[in-house]
Amino acid sequence: MKSDAAPATVRAYLDELRNALKGASPGLISDALADAEEHLQGEIAANPNKTEAEVLATAIETYGTPQEIAEEYRSMEAAIAGPFPKPEQKPQNHKGFFGVISDPRAYGALMFMLLALPTGIFYFVWAVVGISLTIPFFLFIFGIPFALLFLGSVRILSHVEGRIVEGLLGVRMPRRLPAQSTGETIWARIGEALADIRTWSSLLYLLLRLPLGIIYFTLGVVGIVLPIALIGGALFDLITGESHVHFSDVPWLNHLFHTAPGLVLLMTLGAFLVFVVLHMAKGIGWLHGHLAESLLVRL
Repeated sequence: MKSDAAPATVRAYLDELRNALKGASPGLISDALADAEEHLQGEIAANPNKTEAEVLATAIETYGTPQEIAEEYRSMEAAIAGPFPKPEQKPQNHKGFFGVISDPRAYGALMFMLLALPTGIFYFVWAVVGISLTIPFFLFIFGIPFALLFLGSVRILSHVEGRIVEGLLGVRMPRRLPAQSTGETIWARIGEALADIRTWSSLLYLLLRLPLGIIYFTLGVVGIVLPIALIGGALFDLITGESHVHFSDVPWLNHLFHTAPGLVLLMTLGAFLVFVVLHMAKGIGWLHGHLAESLLVRL
């Protein structure tokens, strides 16, 4: 159903679309707003002799009202299948503590933790070098385009990170870059980027990825190596009949792990740690996904 009063400006149209999508994931809302803004701005640019209200009145007839577009985006999102449940859906019920072994979120988060250090180093170096060069370069004529390029690179890196977050952590992130303003001077574009809080939140995210990456990578490597060492070491000792586990300060414990039951217990402990690590990875993935969503999604 079409609304009684059509929006007279692009901003009013986007506000209505945002309200119509209330409750949807921020990534979906961001994509819908970017698509609508790009289409409507393109219509306005193609009809320079008409007012904004006249162009919108005609464009809405072919493009659709905010309510119709919101319904289409919700339908398209629901039709896309994937390994992770949608935010609007009830999460999959993995029964009990041991059900995490079949949860794809845990494995995706563990992979994200292992990739966090190299990507975090790259993001941090790029952000620090870019900031360090942008400030002094403003004294020269090439400082303005350099600043614009750097701010643009922050936006692109944030988009790339969003795709990684969605692919590995299952958090719906924007699948396209926000619409670019057209017909503005270079000073206006820089001013718009500097005034946009998401420019600074994205830059903050890139800087945070190094300390977080160190923590994630360390926990991920230890979480993988420790259970493998316990299970593999105990199994090797059982096969060879020799124990390489020594607790010289605790005689009874040292004796326990020199026996077959003790080595079986050690293997059991290693297997138990596998589930603990998967739960830890899933929790870290959930926390980081919401951090990325709050800092990177542009609404």
